[in-house]
Amino acid sequence: MSSATLQDDPSVETFFNVVETETLALFEYLSFEFLTEFDVFAPAQTGRTRDHEPPELMRGFLHCYYKDIYGIRPVERELRNTIVWLSCGFDRPPSRDAVDRFLTDLEHVVDDVFTRLVEQAARCGLLDLTYCIDSTDVRAMPADPDASKCYDPTAEEYYYGYGCTIVSTGQKIPIAAEFTESKQAPEETAMRVTRDALAVAQPMWMVGDSAYDTLDWHDHLLAAGVVPVAPYNARNTDDPKDIEYRVEDRITKHSEDVQLKQSTLDETYNRRTGVERTNESVKDCGLGRTHARGRVHARAQVFLALCLRLVVAITNYERGDNPGSTIITV
Repeated sequence: MSSATLQDDPSVETFFNVVETETLALFEYLSFEFLTEFDVFAPAQTGRTRDHEPPELMRGFLHCYYKDIYGIRPVERELRNTIVWLSCGFDRPPSRDAVDRFLTDLEHVVDDVFTRLVEQAARCGLLDLTYCIDSTDVRAMPADPDASKCYDPTAEEYYYGYGCTIVSTGQKIPIAAEFTESKQAPEETAMRVTRDALAVAQPMWMVGDSAYDTLDWHDHLLAAGVVPVAPYNARNTDDPKDIEYRVEDRITKHSEDVQLKQSTLDETYNRRTGVERTNESVKDCGLGRTHARGRVHARAQVFLALCLRLVVAITNYERGDNPGSTIITV
């Protein structure tokens, strides 16, 4: 049954009233047809076709994550709801096998899907000139054999799970990320995520806490024309420098003409709270606790949560020009 047919039926007027205030709005300005371009979603060589197309299943998963519904069985149960499967574009509810197969295939390309949404956010002008980088915890189920006992230095506690390093900008917009074994990510992860973020667009500032006080990180950003702002950490040196931020020393070494006011660095560093707000928003989208077993499935859930945060941000941007629109919250 098409939506046009439903609109002509007064008995389902409530359907559209409900869906308009629910997740149908998430799909109004976004097309997931690009999923069909990925080889992993191509028909099998045996000629077997898919019962449901990837765009509809992607919308189904985003709807479920928005509703805090995770896991193959809970997602399949939610997609039996007539209002839900119609609003996601299905012609009938998907089976559990279809849901499971889609998520298994999506794991191979979820990074690319995330990148496509980041590019759309950039085209919408949602990025600004300050990027922030930080790591957050990802809690796992006790039954996950791949997770491990990790330490969260911020909360000063141990937890069971993984980590995720995120670069964000604008109004809680994640633009680069990497799933890690624990919250305390190695330096090479910070470098990789930083390079990914700069590939999207070049900011003026890149802000991180003292964990990012490394020479390679600072020099890479300065070489790219970006000012890194991270507090100086004297660590075990016997001769600590009289500086607040590492960049003060790096600029002195690399340039005699450039000067940065302490007040400017302080003001810029205060923007680091933006990435903390992004982390909380993405956790509300499902990143905080995985409901999957195994590192591969957990990573897919984390990136789906990141995708949902981007979808919400893009939707709110697009609907902002319409006074009658309902702004979606996450």
